[in-house]
Amino acid sequence: MMEAIAPRGPDGSGMVIHGSTALSHRRLSIIDLSQKARQPMVDGELGLTIAFNGCIYNYPELRRELEAKGYRFFSHGDTEIILKAWHAWGTDCVTRFHGMFAFVIHERDTDRVVMARDRFGIKPLYLAKVGRAIRFASSLPALVKGGDIDTSIDRDALHHYMSFHAVVPPPRTILNGVKKLPPATIRVIEADGREVDTRYWNPPHTRDPAMAGLTRNDWRDMVLDALRLAVKRRTVADVPVGVLLSGGVDSSIITGLLAEQGQNDLMTFSVGFEEANGEKGDEFVYSDLIAQHFGTDHHKIFVPSAQLMDALPGVISAMSEPMVSYDNVGFYLLAKEVSKHIRVVQSGQGADEVFGGYHWYPPLGSSTDVVNDYARVFFDRSHEVMKTQLNPDWMASSDVSRELVAHHLLEADADTPVDAALRLDSQVMLVDDPVKRVDNMTMAWGLEARVPFLDHELVELAAKIPPEFKLNDGGKGVLKDAARLVVPHAVIDRKKGYFPVPQLKYVDGPYLDMVRDALTSQAARERGIFQERYLNQLFDAPSEHITPLQGSELWQAGLLEMWLQAQGV
Repeated sequence: MMEAIAPRGPDGSGMVIHGSTALSHRRLSIIDLSQKARQPMVDGELGLTIAFNGCIYNYPELRRELEAKGYRFFSHGDTEIILKAWHAWGTDCVTRFHGMFAFVIHERDTDRVVMARDRFGIKPLYLAKVGRAIRFASSLPALVKGGDIDTSIDRDALHHYMSFHAVVPPPRTILNGVKKLPPATIRVIEADGREVDTRYWNPPHTRDPAMAGLTRNDWRDMVLDALRLAVKRRTVADVPVGVLLSGGVDSSIITGLLAEQGQNDLMTFSVGFEEANGEKGDEFVYSDLIAQHFGTDHHKIFVPSAQLMDALPGVISAMSEPMVSYDNVGFYLLAKEVSKHIRVVQSGQGADEVFGGYHWYPPLGSSTDVVNDYARVFFDRSHEVMKTQLNPDWMASSDVSRELVAHHLLEADADTPVDAALRLDSQVMLVDDPVKRVDNMTMAWGLEARVPFLDHELVELAAKIPPEFKLNDGGKGVLKDAARLVVPHAVIDRKKGYFPVPQLKYVDGPYLDMVRDALTSQAARERGIFQERYLNQLFDAPSEHITPLQGSELWQAGLLEMWLQAQGV
């Protein structure tokens, strides 16, 4: 299992075994580079051992608070802070952390085990019950490599993959034998196996009467102040911090705020691909503009088609779960290059889900049926259509994806349909699509990506903003208002862009051969997930089968099969 996660931590490894509990760790050295901060970390005085992945950005402030309570420290990093905080505050400790984290603590004297995950699940934590044992890891493939795992496919998870745009919310994964700890959750496992979960964060998406008189400019200024602090928090490191600069408004404002805060020789990185079907494959014109404006040390990575093809097996192996977004290969190849220069980067993920940047939010402003209206624009296919594509044995017993989305959208504490959709996307979709993608693809190269738009105080503020301020200017209005005070307007007043990878959207030539080979292989035929008639339709005209979110149906089917084969399932 440790070997499987070695790329996530290239700087060291360790293992501690006490009786029936074993913790192991691969280290990526970012804070306190000395051996005093090595992991698993054992605090003999408190009787605690921890394995921790992530970063607690406010650890210096917490250290001062804990020292005032009489705690003594033997290291200078954030890992030891978690041990002392758990001892001092118990399950409430996580509410004090600003950061991204997944950790497991073993208590010597009680034999209890504590597991926790940050508010947005930025750091992963996969679990498997094997007999009477519980195994855990930062990646699903690590659990599979450990053996004895039920690798049969979860039909409900398959339904989510095919319908909810490959988002499989916790506790499920595509495999029946592997689960994941939900975000914003701390779990205490007693020595006798009893488990108690506490969900410690779930901000209401409602209006605060005390803020009713705030103007568009008031919200702009509050957002800018909160974002400025979020970016500053994420510079905490004993190594330099760079930026993944796409040239969009999100990464551009991060670059601008870092420059404003006096970060010298700021390294920025952009990636682009060959065009296909007349669709451009890069946005260098905008990233160049930002890099020149702020005088960054800018690196452009252009990926020829042949290099893209060569990278795909590595991209698929790096996925903890099958993820259909074309961004995966972009982040993977970008991270490969960035890791040659730097260990930590800030990235713009989360801005769309928090500030209303996607095209499906404005129509929801007048929705009288938020579940149907959301499903129409976001779902890749309906339950009825799926019946014509999957073989009957693989169909879920009901429309589980719609039921799941309805449960979240209709929960209390969301004032409008737009609020309900933003909450669903920021707390469910974001966790198991953009955030997971960035973690998997950057950590495949030992690169830590920090996401300031997911600072929980910034998100709590955003949840209070009336939807109309977010939907201004075609979406993300309040964020664009803030950005105008920091970055050139040309980057703001343009069509929304993505990591475009045209070759994968249109799946032809060698990409079509690769996908067809996977889906017609003996392993795929024995699995029998897809109806043969449906696959033949996809092979005959890949570019005619595009989902509402502009994804290739053939790539979605092929990616699932290639991922299963990569894991030896």
